[in-house]
Amino acid sequence: MQFKFNFKFLIIFLFVFGCSNKDEKITIIKEKNLETQMIEVYNQAMEEFERGDAIYAGKKFAEAELIFPQSIWAPRAVLMSAYSYFSQGYYDDAKIDLERFLLKYKNHPQTDYAYYLLALCHYDQIIDEKKDLSEIVNAKKYFEIVIKNYPNTDYAADSKYKLDLVVEMMASKEMYLARYYNQREKWVPAINRFKKVVNDYETTIYVEEALHRLVEIHYKIGLVEEAQKYASLLGYNYQSSKWYEASYKILNQNYETKKIKNKKKQDTILKKFKKIFK
Repeated sequence: MQFKFNFKFLIIFLFVFGCSNKDEKITIIKEKNLETQMIEVYNQAMEEFERGDAIYAGKKFAEAELIFPQSIWAPRAVLMSAYSYFSQGYYDDAKIDLERFLLKYKNHPQTDYAYYLLALCHYDQIIDEKKDLSEIVNAKKYFEIVIKNYPNTDYAADSKYKLDLVVEMMASKEMYLARYYNQREKWVPAINRFKKVVNDYETTIYVEEALHRLVEIHYKIGLVEEAQKYASLLGYNYQSSKWYEASYKILNQNYETKKIKNKKKQDTILKKFKKIFK
């Protein structure tokens, strides 16, 4: 009986010990390191993004970064999360990701892309230059960072093009306000706005009109010398423009009379010339 009892005990012990080893092996197989887990979640996010569910993809990319923030995949996950939101027009979410990326992953090789995408987030939200001033100002700021710090990149080339459009928008807003004051005969704020266009946005299409309005207003309020100064500037740079002609008319009231006389003289010469062949 003692032998049987011991034999039974041995069988039970071996069974329990064997089950314990089996469980332990299964646990080891299932356990994964953080980087492996992160890459799996990252790949899931990419699959969702390629399927077109960019919002869910953005959440999965964020989850991937949280799993292992020290991994080289973490900053990539943040950028992909930002781009996912950006692609669907969720600009505020994209901006949060990008600002966090720039703060957390300084000197990352893709910092140029982060600034460029951040500029686009603001740029794409500009609907009306008369109202969306903060978006215009921020877009300008980030495009200038890309151009200054990363001049030899494709992002810089596109930033230059878009920056020109942003500057045109800013000049347009100043002209809108200047015309508003001018129409209401509020000369001082009108002059200040037109001067700002001339001084700060000299490469835009609005400079010629701004110079002409400065001639017009100064002449109207009796500051003829100031009017002549701006007319000279307009004539020196844009002598062939319609705005220069308009300013010339203001400072030369008999301009139209001279023009009509010259035309009559020219017609007379042509008539005499025609008679020779009759």
